[in-house]
Amino acid sequence: MGKPTGFLEYERKVSEAESPKDRIQHYNEFHTYLSKEDQEIQGARCMDCGVPFCQSGILIKGMVSGCPLNNLIPEWNDLIYRGQWKEAVERLLKTNNFPEFTGRVCPAPCEAGCTAGLNGPSVSIKENECSIIERAYEEGVIKPNIPKNRTGKKVAVIGSGPAGLAAADSLNKYGHEVTVFERSDRFGGLLMYGIPNMKLEKRIIERKLDIMRTEGVKFINNANVGQNYKKDDILNEFDAVVLACGASNPRDLKAPGRELKGIYFAVDFLKQNTKSLLDSNHEDDNYISVKDKNVIVIGGGDTGTDCVATSLRHGCKSVKQFEIMGEPPKERTANNPWPQWPRVLKVDYGQEEFIEMYGRDPREYNISVKTFEGDESGNLKTVKTVRVNWEKNEKGAMVPKEIEGSEEIFEADVVFLAMGFLGAEQYVVDEFKIEQDARSNVKAEYGEFKTNVDKVFTAGDMRRGQSLVVWAIREGRDAATKVNEYLGN
Repeated sequence: MGKPTGFLEYERKVSEAESPKDRIQHYNEFHTYLSKEDQEIQGARCMDCGVPFCQSGILIKGMVSGCPLNNLIPEWNDLIYRGQWKEAVERLLKTNNFPEFTGRVCPAPCEAGCTAGLNGPSVSIKENECSIIERAYEEGVIKPNIPKNRTGKKVAVIGSGPAGLAAADSLNKYGHEVTVFERSDRFGGLLMYGIPNMKLEKRIIERKLDIMRTEGVKFINNANVGQNYKKDDILNEFDAVVLACGASNPRDLKAPGRELKGIYFAVDFLKQNTKSLLDSNHEDDNYISVKDKNVIVIGGGDTGTDCVATSLRHGCKSVKQFEIMGEPPKERTANNPWPQWPRVLKVDYGQEEFIEMYGRDPREYNISVKTFEGDESGNLKTVKTVRVNWEKNEKGAMVPKEIEGSEEIFEADVVFLAMGFLGAEQYVVDEFKIEQDARSNVKAEYGEFKTNVDKVFTAGDMRRGQSLVVWAIREGRDAATKVNEYLGN
């Protein structure tokens, strides 16, 4: 695939990013993508490896290697190398409903599994994917494709995140009448309000939603099933239901002083910031502002990074990011070989911006919060921490052990809790009376997606727990297939 010697002849090249000092002045995407000719050369770097781990989507030691969607990566790399862009997007859309989303926000497990990456830089698969779909939009290749035949069956999809949208899009293509219910004012779920605009501009989501509407999908916003919409009404009206409400129950930190003013869940900070940006360009002040404030972000994942980047754009006084785990190695270790997901130090856009501004990484590793301290008015003022070592307990599990005498005090006006999520919100589960597993996710066998309630299916983070956008799309697609079978189509 591609040019057999391309990976030897051409260097990996990716889009150029706007300088951190410039891009923190706005909330727009900040990459300038390669020219058509340069992107075709990147397609040529895809080697004829024989066993394309890039599209495998297998789990190795609990981590994914290759694309969970099983995207036909060598095929469309070859096609763009040959300048056959229309054929490339046709192959891409066979496995991925939303490459315009994954081409921007996916962490690219495909590149981690790329054979070229065994001894050098991997193929720039993620940017090849984004270029294929964006060129298709620019050249008018992407058009609404209205189903020719309708089955007469009606399906409700609860939640409009990536799993819900993938299920709705796929079910509509099968010919069913699909209605998507979303509790928020805008559609897209975590794509809309959980991911900042600079990572995924919301016009990209709206562009796809407009196509889905034209193709026949109905969307109802401000529809909070379990509150202003009851499950009996939905079950009576629809022939099948797909629950795709995400894992939106944030993990809390039970430390003394948690009740102080100034401590927020990261998801609330990010949602309010994006909503205010879209509603009024922040002129309505309906968001948590950290301008001129000392900020501490607790959590080292993508959400924590988004909080760092957003705080910098607000003009915060300072920002630190706490991570209870140790600092990852800069290169793969012997017990983390290719094609496993590389457990190495990642400098994401938020840290990159901070380093450019202040000359150091904002992250503190092996650190745990002991207490929050406030003033007489109940406002947060400081955070007391302790350093930890990771040691095996009597059961052989690694646990954090406090280091005596390592306590520190950090100034903090605002703290954002970005420690992940614990499953779906309980009121939706209670409304449908569906079973949950030990991790508080909705219980449904992978590959079947059927809950214990007749004609109710589930997919995405609500079923599997907090995960990647690409996994949500895969689950939405597969759940749609099972619903289609259930409806006898």
